[in-house]
Amino acid sequence: MKRAVRGRAARLAHLVPARSGPAARTPFVVLVVVLLAGGLISLLLLNASLNQGSFRLSRLKKETTDLTDQQQALQQEVDAHSAPDALEKRARELGLVPGGSPAFLNPDGTARGVPSPASAGYAPRLAPAP
Repeated sequence: MKRAVRGRAARLAHLVPARSGPAARTPFVVLVVVLLAGGLISLLLLNASLNQGSFRLSRLKKETTDLTDQQQALQQEVDAHSAPDALEKRARELGLVPGGSPAFLNPDGTARGVPSPASAGYAPRLAPAP
């Protein structure tokens, strides 16, 4: 029986060429080096992409902060121009005077109140804004 095993092993050994130690390791070593190099290059590209995204994010945050500051400055300017004392001053510069007592129309067409014309001598004083 041992002779038959040896015979089969000998026939199989002729089919598969025998390799020496260093020559058999060369494809494996090349494969490992290629895989490591590919992994390193992938990590380098991924890191570069993340850094680029980080720089873009910080630039957009700075732009958002600048635009928020500009919006707040414009809102303060609008608030200053819409204050009651600023509106009265601008109206007087344009030659406007405060109106008299108003009259209202009821749904049935009758007037409620007595209308009066505006007088140029009337000058109410408004309290300054806090």
